[in-house]
Amino acid sequence: MNREELESTAQVDHLQRLETDVKREAASTTLPVLASLQFRYQVAMPEPKTHLFDVCLHLKGWQQGTLSLLDLKMPVWTPGSYLVREYARHLQDFSTVADDRPETPLPWRKLSKNHWQIDRQGHESLIVRYRIYANELSVRTNHLDSTHGYFNGAALFFYVPGYEQQSVSVTIVPPSGWQVSTPLPTLEGQTNTFEAADFDTLVDSPFEIGYHSVYNFTALDKPHQLAIWGDGNLEPERLIADIQKLIQVEADLFGGLPYDRYLFLLHLSSQGFGGLEHKSSCSLIYQRFGFRSKDKYDRFIQLVAHEFFHLWNVKRIRPKALEVFDYEQENYTPSLWFSEGMTSFYDLVIPYRAGIYDLRTYLVALNREITRFQMTPGRKVQPLSESSFDAWIKLYRADANSPNSQMSYYLKGEMVALLLDLLIRERHRNRRSLDDVMRQLWEQFGKPEVGFTPAQLQQVIETVAETDLSDFWQHCLHSTDDLPFDDYLNPFGLRLLADGGLEDGVPFLGLTVKTEAGREVVKFVETASPAQQGGIDAGDELLAMNGLRVSADQLTERLRDFRGGDRLQLSFFHQDELRSSIVTLAEPRLTRFQVIPVERPSHSQEQNFLGWLGMPLASIRG
Repeated sequence: MNREELESTAQVDHLQRLETDVKREAASTTLPVLASLQFRYQVAMPEPKTHLFDVCLHLKGWQQGTLSLLDLKMPVWTPGSYLVREYARHLQDFSTVADDRPETPLPWRKLSKNHWQIDRQGHESLIVRYRIYANELSVRTNHLDSTHGYFNGAALFFYVPGYEQQSVSVTIVPPSGWQVSTPLPTLEGQTNTFEAADFDTLVDSPFEIGYHSVYNFTALDKPHQLAIWGDGNLEPERLIADIQKLIQVEADLFGGLPYDRYLFLLHLSSQGFGGLEHKSSCSLIYQRFGFRSKDKYDRFIQLVAHEFFHLWNVKRIRPKALEVFDYEQENYTPSLWFSEGMTSFYDLVIPYRAGIYDLRTYLVALNREITRFQMTPGRKVQPLSESSFDAWIKLYRADANSPNSQMSYYLKGEMVALLLDLLIRERHRNRRSLDDVMRQLWEQFGKPEVGFTPAQLQQVIETVAETDLSDFWQHCLHSTDDLPFDDYLNPFGLRLLADGGLEDGVPFLGLTVKTEAGREVVKFVETASPAQQGGIDAGDELLAMNGLRVSADQLTERLRDFRGGDRLQLSFFHQDELRSSIVTLAEPRLTRFQVIPVERPSHSQEQNFLGWLGMPLASIRG
């Protein structure tokens, strides 16, 4: 690392420490926690078909001389999903009264998009009522209909600045016959009432209310629940057995489980896929009929492994910028590549270690990830650290040009994690690995929940590897250089083979077309491709090739009639204007990459592979 890079890294670390100190001071020194103060929420859903949660906040115990003007703020984002989502836009029907004079409204005003201010007028207790529209089914938002209600704390609840450390109780008033599942503990003697130790815990504890199925099981002598909403072809008993295996492997890696009980919330829908991690639970959404196919089931198991691994990596081992959450704005960090990419690396290997799938399945999944990475044009444009930092404005806001200009920190982070694991293993003959990095981070940062800076992260990895990683950091994190896969695979008797596309003989045009409402719509045009040079743009409607109609499902087959260098005429609508363009096709492109054994592996290579994956290198030949 040169002097400029050292100064830049030091500056980032210094700024992150200052930012965290400011956040901590704001959270802890403004106002003391009052023993007499009570924050009590009631959440009802009297008419689920309207998609409206009725929320009532009781604020009791305000003393004279404290906060004559009471501020209420709603988060604009939720931890684990790095996008300002403006949850307050779903709030309506705000009102407030004094508890002892419910017939007389108290004065209030809205100061900003997520900030309401109430004049207490000396009253000790207040009641605030509002409703939240909930009709977005995802792991990071709220959804309410005739079958269930699901919500995240950040998308439903206010906090009082300066009192984030105050405990909060939540009472659910469900429709008849509905049950409640949440990781929060219940308050003894009170029906459907739960308590969060502070606002962070409230945000970190999703609620599922409805006709869902609940399955109780134990793992490592601790109680767990699987709550499933929706119908599909899932076999709960099989899934629970596999989840128990995942829990065992991940707990063995870190030396135990950091919770008393855990809840898996699963939503089955027509097209959904995703997850959101929490300290004592996770929310998952998956295709309702995506469990019979082995490939799809394996993908779901990887999703579960990913979210569960976040128990440690990001929920407790987290970047300094996320040590104290600022719910009002972006929390920038260049280290999301580690929080998410490292977790993505482990979500492939953990099911293999657990015996849920075999070595070939693991390598097929790895090949798929490497292919996705190698086929993303944006890897030549956006460095990994920049991808992490810009998550707030890019990752969750994909557009037609995103593949050309962006690189997912999940995906490239996973690739960098693979190279780091191989580097450490090769240097230490498999006696050390990324597992040791994670364990050291857990002891140093995770258990005390102290955020790490980019320099501290690099230092821990260098300590385990016992080598200077400055050049590695520069090439893999801060540049758009090609990742040198073969340099790290070769000591394990492997190499990366690019073997797809050329033999298919399909010349390269450089666009993606999809049929929508009977129209052949161009969805993506690759930078510098024949299609782009021919003036075709995303959103255009493709009509014909050489004067003959062409559809999305015919395009590849029609291109087989041509060779690289051939010229053809494309007809299309561009903003309703009929256009025609002559394009010159390029040579076929590589479209598939796979890790394969070298021709004649040495004894050292075979031993390294055996120590890494526990199987002989010869087992993956043929």
